Amino acid sequence: MRKKQRIHILASRFHKWLSLFIGAQVLIWFASGALMSFLPIDKVRGEHLVDRERVVPIPVGLTLVSPDRIREQTSEPVEAMTWHMVDGRPVAEVTTAKGIRLYDAGTGQLLPPVDAPMATRIAEAAWKPEAKPGSTVSRVTKESPEYRGALPAWQIAFADPDHTSVFVAEDTGKITATRTGVWRLYDFFWSLHIMDWKDHEDFNTWWLLAFAIGGLTLGLTGTVLLFMRWPVRRRSRRKRTQAV
Repeated sequence: MRKKQRIHILASRFHKWLSLFIGAQVLIWFASGALMSFLPIDKVRGEHLVDRERVVPIPVGLTLVSPDRIREQTSEPVEAMTWHMVDGRPVAEVTTAKGIRLYDAGTGQLLPPVDAPMATRIAEAAWKPEAKPGSTVSRVTKESPEYRGALPAWQIAFADPDHTSVFVAEDTGKITATRTGVWRLYDFFWSLHIMDWKDHEDFNTWWLLAFAIGGLTLGLTGTVLLFMRWPVRRRSRRKRTQAV
């Protein structure tokens, strides 16, 4: 058997079995990529339901304590201090090496962490549709595929058709994430796309690397077969044989 024939047979067999093994995942890559491209990113993020960027200005005329008074109450050096409104109250958000704490901007007193009722009010105030559905609140202390923001946090689950959940950080009172049914669908296909079915975030898995190399090998063997089976080459070989 000639060398070219052996290469042709070997490439054909390898290409055939590799196609059966890799083909299903390649189809999943194409399907998941197409779906994720089709879904509007603003709906995936829930921007049509929750205004995460909502800013309430501090009312004019309020008397605020000096930053020095707040610094005196912290046991660690202050790395940053910002002033803004949280649940209708002006606060000073102080960042130290130990984390972030809120102080009453009017009295300078340290405020307790955001509780469930306050987190619910913050989430409801950011709700865009006029009709506000009922909601349930729960405390989140561990990361999950659905939420990897600041911890601990409060999860406010709305009873809307999209099953929207709003996450509010316990230390700052800020909305750190919005999750909807569209987001969960997107995240499911994302996990299939990167082949991280557990955490939905690691795109350096061995599964992905192995199938990516397999897909590349599939393309290379297909190129070899295409070159060896090209009609022009067969016709020119046939003409030379007839001429002889």
